[in-house]
Amino acid sequence: MRRIRETFEEQIEQVQVDVTRLASFVVEMLADAMRALVEQDEALADKVIMDDDVADDLDLHIEQECVRLLALQQPMAKDLRIIGTALKVIADLERVGDYAVDIARSAKTLADEPYFKALIDIPRMADITIRMVRTSAQAFVKQDLDLVHQVIDEDDQVDRIWYHLLDELVHYMENDPTLILQATHLLLVARYLERIADHVVNVAERVSYMVTGQFEDLALSHTAAYEEQEAMDQAHREDSPEQS
Repeated sequence: MRRIRETFEEQIEQVQVDVTRLASFVVEMLADAMRALVEQDEALADKVIMDDDVADDLDLHIEQECVRLLALQQPMAKDLRIIGTALKVIADLERVGDYAVDIARSAKTLADEPYFKALIDIPRMADITIRMVRTSAQAFVKQDLDLVHQVIDEDDQVDRIWYHLLDELVHYMENDPTLILQATHLLLVARYLERIADHVVNVAERVSYMVTGQFEDLALSHTAAYEEQEAMDQAHREDSPEQS
């Protein structure tokens, strides 16, 4: 029985390793998507779009392993929280990859058009969200509540930049209609980054539950409005034609 328990713990640890692999991969996708946007690199944007299949495969592998552990083992309460959290976390990480693809598609659309202003706030926003993904993955593995609260604090920074960009880009569109297409895509990118940050907050909240056994909303972004917007975003994604 002791050996069976040791083997089970090793399998749990492997799940945690695989979750960090997925986190690292979607971080790479997001960083590449942003570099494609800033450098107007269409080939790199195409790479991000193709990488989404790899992220989806890794997500499925982890999900199958979690289900196998639940079906074939007899996990204790803490084990159940770890496995359940892993299942929730990979769903949010997979969404981060989806948004990286959305950013890459906007990068492709804007690849041939000089920017009407230097991209400063959007890359800064991306840097914070990338750091949030990495920190949330560390929080999951280390079961560290201090890292959880670091993620929550950084989400507030992302929200402030988002609202600033919203006001700024709408102002540009109102004053110069020729900028509407480009400004709209930049606004979409900022929105995708804000949504990524919300998904990472979701990861952090799940880690908090895993550690404490109690679930609570840790960020203002996690309200009924958050769930409503998520449903709207998903409906929009399903209705939108595939972009090449």
